[in-house]
Amino acid sequence: MGVKMKYVQALEYIAGCRHLGSVPGLESTKELLRRLGSPEQELSFIHIAGTNGKGSVLGMISSVLASAGYRTGRYLSPVISDYRERFWINGKMMAKAELGRYMEIVRNAAESMERDGLAHPTVFEMETALGFLWFRDKKCDLAVVETGMGGLLDATNVIPAPLLCVLTSISMDHMAALGGSLREIAEQKAGIIKSGSRVVSVKQPVQAMEVLQETCRRLGCPLRVADPQKATGVRHGLERQRLSYGGYRGLVIPLAGQYQIDNCVIAIEALQALMELGYAIPEEKLRCGLADVKWPGRFQVIRKNPLFVVDGAHNADGAARLAESVRLYFTNRRIIYIIGILKDKEAEKILEATCGYAAALVTVAARENPRGIPAIPAIALAELARTYHENVTAADSLEEAVEMALLLAGPQDVIIAFGSLSFQGELLKIVQDDRIRRGDTHDR
Repeated sequence: MGVKMKYVQALEYIAGCRHLGSVPGLESTKELLRRLGSPEQELSFIHIAGTNGKGSVLGMISSVLASAGYRTGRYLSPVISDYRERFWINGKMMAKAELGRYMEIVRNAAESMERDGLAHPTVFEMETALGFLWFRDKKCDLAVVETGMGGLLDATNVIPAPLLCVLTSISMDHMAALGGSLREIAEQKAGIIKSGSRVVSVKQPVQAMEVLQETCRRLGCPLRVADPQKATGVRHGLERQRLSYGGYRGLVIPLAGQYQIDNCVIAIEALQALMELGYAIPEEKLRCGLADVKWPGRFQVIRKNPLFVVDGAHNADGAARLAESVRLYFTNRRIIYIIGILKDKEAEKILEATCGYAAALVTVAARENPRGIPAIPAIALAELARTYHENVTAADSLEEAVEMALLLAGPQDVIIAFGSLSFQGELLKIVQDDRIRRGDTHDR
């Protein structure tokens, strides 16, 4: 008990708790937080739920708030390369020594629950508690938090009424856990809305919009609807994009992908709602915050010659938005896909939405995700992909998949890797190492 936990020990402890899986419900997280002094009661929250776009919207809002001078914590999942990517304050990840120290505190509280006959908290429950405790101790003005899955029964939903509840696009995903209809899924996402909060949502499909409107009426929460169709002066690019919206002209975001325009519109509406609550966000700070936002793994160019793009599309709606961006940026370009999909995803719909744009596909087994969901084996995914495309190859490893794609691609071709966030960290390292070996480090 007296020995301070080191960073590596913290990671080993978390790895040893993965078998606990994912358990919907709030009681375990509430009890863990109670034993930690209820830090969530001392924080002001912006809570974000939705199927796609949560992380990008979180990144934009957080960047602007930090630019405006607010000490801003952000808690997110999943991560790409570093475990500590879950925990940030004003653009800086939690230090390794801090993670070890806080994980020890959380572990002691979790083990005390077990000694008292209660279930040991899951990994996500412990991470959530750790984040809130850190934000409280660091005296954050605001904590921007995204749900892990759903909303109503997600561990993050232990927080008191947020200042702001933000709903990004809602579509079909995690049906086994959240429900088989869009209405059921929307009801789970809308579970973050609490009396006393303001609500911002992107313009949703009719069924989802009805749920949000009904929930807001019942709880007396004002609802702002962000409509991407009202964005004007939109100029797309792979390095930056430009738009005008909500009285702001010529805003710039350094993120590619058609869908990032939608996410920026949501973020602007959320920031305007905060201004109505008295938060000072001068226009120049909003511009700077958006221009400085970083969000890896979402239609991100990680190499040129050939162009190599990674994208977070991992469900049917994400695949449709990826296809939209492919049409926008790469019409008449030859495209090679690297695809890895988890077993709980609608693989057929993902393939159907995207395969028509590729000259060749390389399948790979994505890594098992933190919730314990295994990947579709590369050979099985290749068989499924051949229903939609004739030129499909299964790779034994991600490294082999990258090598195959680079062999298939000419200098003017495009490689796009997508299907799961779980393999992106490894993929980024493989591509970076390959570029270093080839001396190809001048093109970014």
